[in-house]
This record gives sequence, structure tokens and C-alpha cells, in this order.
Amino acid sequence: MTIRVLLADDQNLVRASFAMLVSSAGDMEVVAEAGTGREAVSLARSARADLIVMDIRMPDLDGIEATRLIAADEDLAGVKVLVLTTYETDEHIVEALRAGASGFLVKDIRPAELLDAIRTVAAGDSLLSPGPTSRLIARFLRAPNTGTTSSVGGPSGLSERERQVLALVARGLNNSEIADALGLSPLTAKTHVSRIMGKLGARDRAQLVIVAYESGLVIPGTV
Repeated sequence: MTIRVLLADDQNLVRASFAMLVSSAGDMEVVAEAGTGREAVSLARSARADLIVMDIRMPDLDGIEATRLIAADEDLAGVKVLVLTTYETDEHIVEALRAGASGFLVKDIRPAELLDAIRTVAAGDSLLSPGPTSRLIARFLRAPNTGTTSSVGGPSGLSERERQVLALVARGLNNSEIADALGLSPLTAKTHVSRIMGKLGARDRAQLVIVAYESGLVIPGTV
């Protein structure tokens, strides 16, 4: 199966470099390129990409707002967004994850890492490195949200086991690691994660991390 990739970056050289790299992989192709956020949203609808590599800082409409529009569009429900940033300490990464991005990359990554990241996110997993992601969230997520979450003790409507699983997701563990930590089978751990996503209306694991911190289930600075 070929992964259809849309590249969104206002720097021509960056787009050209990424396009050459992506096109060199046998399992993916570049279906469109955008130089602004509005172009990215428009092309996401017309090019039918599976995944968008989205720069955070762009003219016209930044990558965060573009991601929010894409995530809110029911016709683009299956489209994944992987945001790009210059620094892994950029506070805008958290806003991009809140907006619906499935992960983030720093622009100076190695070529093989970019391709692996595209495959990971296109497969439905989140690209969340426990170190940088946890530090960012600990720094910038302070105020709890309303809705499906509660400000004390975590999201409402989850069983105790589901709360344990969610806390481990927030710490960057994958399904196998969660299974080992809780004495479950990997399939059971995966089932718990899927059910939690359904209950909380989360698009992917990145959204679960945001919920866990915003609800108070995981306290900033404890990871």
C-alpha cells in the first residue's frame, strides 16, 4: 500500500528536499506540495493525501490552524498530520497536538527517521517521544479542559483499569510495554487503548496524552 503524502512548508528548499526523500521510498509518494496553511487545507481535500507533513510556522494560515481545520473536517477524518518544528522545545507543538496532530518532528532529523515517522503515523500510531513530549506537556499544559475530562484525578467515565492504561500511554509506553507493566496481553492492552479513545473521542494516542495531562491524571513534572 502506497502512503500518499502532502508536504506543507513555506521554504521551497525544505519542500524539495523532503519531496526527493519521500519519493525515493518505495512505499510512499508525494501527491501535492503547499507553501501556506490555506494551501495545505485546500490540497488535503483535493489531493486525498493519507498524511500531511506540516510546518508549524507558515504564512497566511499557520500549521496549527491548518491542522485544526483538517481535524475538524469529517471528510478528512482519515488524514494524519505530522508537524514540523525547528526546535523540540517549541511550545507551539503542544497546541498542534491539541489541534489534532498525531506527532511532531524536528527539522534536522536524519532522512531515515522522517520516513520511519511517516510510516508510523500513517499506520495509525502516534509519534510521541517520551522525553521531549513529556517535557513539553509538563511545561505548557497547566489549565484543565472542560467536557469529557475532570480537573481532579483524571477523565470521567473511565474504569480504574482504563485510567491506569491512560496514565501509561501519557508516559510514552506502547501497547506491549503497557501489557508488561500491568500483567496483560498485548491484545488486551490494545483493546483498552481503543476503548479509551472511543470514550474520550480521541483521534489517536497523541490526543490521549493531552487528555491525561489536562485532566490531572498525570501531573506535570512527574514523568
